[in-house]
Amino acid sequence: MKQIKRVSFVFAVLALLVTANSFAAKMEMHTSSKFEGPKANTGTVTHYVENGKSMLKVSDDFKVPDTPAPTWRVIDAKGNIYTLDAFKIKSAIGGNAEKREVVVPAFVPNIVKVQVYCAWAEVVLGEASFSQAVK
Repeated sequence: MKQIKRVSFVFAVLALLVTANSFAAKMEMHTSSKFEGPKANTGTVTHYVENGKSMLKVSDDFKVPDTPAPTWRVIDAKGNIYTLDAFKIKSAIGGNAEKREVVVPAFVPNIVKVQVYCAWAEVVLGEASFSQAVK
C-alpha cells in the first residue's frame, strides 16, 4: 500500500512539474507591434522558445507581400541586422508556400525589430518592434 502511495505521489509531482513548465513556456511569448511599411502593414510577430530554440511566427492576419523575394530580417539591440529565410518557398508538391515561422539562429543575441525585407529590390517592406529586446 505504501508503494502505491509513493508512486501516486511521484506521478502527482511530475504532473505538477509538467504543468508549471508549460505555464512558464507560455509566459515566454512576446508579441510585437503591428507591422508598418509600404507593403507589409498587417499583423504582428510573436517570439517564443520551443525545445530550446528561439522562434518567430507571424500572426494569422499577416499578409506576405506580393514581391519577388520577401525575406525575414531581425535587428538586435545594437542595431546589427541579420537576414534569415525567405517568406516564399517552393512547395514539395509544386507551387509556392509561405514560411510563416522561422528559427532564429543561436548567434543572434536578441531581437528588438523584425523586418520584411525584399532581397531582390533591397528595400524594407515593413517592420514590427518589440517593447524590449527578446531572446
